[in-house]
Amino acid sequence: MPQIVFLPHAEQCPEGAVIEAQPGETIIAAAMRNGIEIEHACEMSCACTTCHVVVREGFTSLEASDELEDDMLDKAWGLEPESRLSCQAVVGEKDLTVEIPRYTINQVSERH
Repeated sequence: MPQIVFLPHAEQCPEGAVIEAQPGETIIAAAMRNGIEIEHACEMSCACTTCHVVVREGFTSLEASDELEDDMLDKAWGLEPESRLSCQAVVGEKDLTVEIPRYTINQVSERH
């Protein structure tokens, strides 16, 4: 079973975290199942950039992003070549190291 290493983030996981992921689930689903509340504002439907993450290790093991995700990522704060929307990045068989960016440009959250 692949693992996802989350690098420390001041709000979502101050100490960082290592979690088990199910192949075929999205990064955000694995994170939330393990108590890491990645922000999201569109019901995880690829309609915003709130769940933007940077995959520091294992990026090439992910299926390629589609055109809709790429269009959304163009609007993300702190975009990097290894950026993905965590609602669209599906975990495969390889371990990942993920960084949750410090900021987001979205003004709303599904957590009320």
